[in-house]
Amino acid sequence: MGTLPPLPAWNPLSLWYSDGWTVTKRNLIKIKRSPDMLVFAVIQPIMFVLLFSQVYGGAIAVQGSDYTQFLMAGIFAQTVVFGATFSGAAMALDLKEGIIDRFRSLPMNASAVLIGRTNGDLALNTISMIIMMATGLAVGWRVNTSAPEFLAGVGLLLLFGYAFSWVMALLGMSVKSPEVINNASFLILFPLTFVSNAFVPSETLPTPLRVFAEWNPVSSLVQAVRQLFGNLGTAPVPDIWTMQNPVLTVLIGITVMLLVFVPLCIRKFASISSR
Repeated sequence: MGTLPPLPAWNPLSLWYSDGWTVTKRNLIKIKRSPDMLVFAVIQPIMFVLLFSQVYGGAIAVQGSDYTQFLMAGIFAQTVVFGATFSGAAMALDLKEGIIDRFRSLPMNASAVLIGRTNGDLALNTISMIIMMATGLAVGWRVNTSAPEFLAGVGLLLLFGYAFSWVMALLGMSVKSPEVINNASFLILFPLTFVSNAFVPSETLPTPLRVFAEWNPVSSLVQAVRQLFGNLGTAPVPDIWTMQNPVLTVLIGITVMLLVFVPLCIRKFASISSR
């Protein structure tokens, strides 16, 4: 009898990639089998588009711009930030249901669970973004720049959402039960999204809130997307570094979030798994 061929040699990087992709597929299958997750992920931003553009749009004036053009970048930013909460909720639920213990019993890289979870959020945010842009086009929103600038704006949104997923994943591993994650996440998300330039110009806010809004990373994201989509209008840009250089500010913010929260998540996950 002939000898069996030797098994292929896998280097650590290949194993890490394979494990991460396996868990990513698991989360994508969950989305496919639970379409209600996607439905509820996009209903809220669609409601915000219709509410603000059709109900409040006539009462909110934006210098040099139609309110719908002004609004959509804020809705897009809100969508990717709120979409990141799925990582936190899913991690908290997996810990409660013992899924993490099952992963621990497998010969896989521990960080693959986190990578697969945040990649699943990235896929969900991508689908939500397509639906949101179709909704925006239906209510009159338009892109007034070139295709590369448009793609850069979409990429910036998705990358920011991906980085923020790591923040929420750490929160999901830090709370004691999945029921707490929604309340805990809203304490972070509501100030970030509503005390910003997403829905109204920051200069209309009272001074303390205006200062917070101008240095708010979500405001920088919104400003960068408006710039890349050509939706700035003629309103003056606040003389603040973050608002004058929004794309660079967002890229710095994404880098900082990944450098800080990826190691923290991996360390937290390792401490949970070692209990």
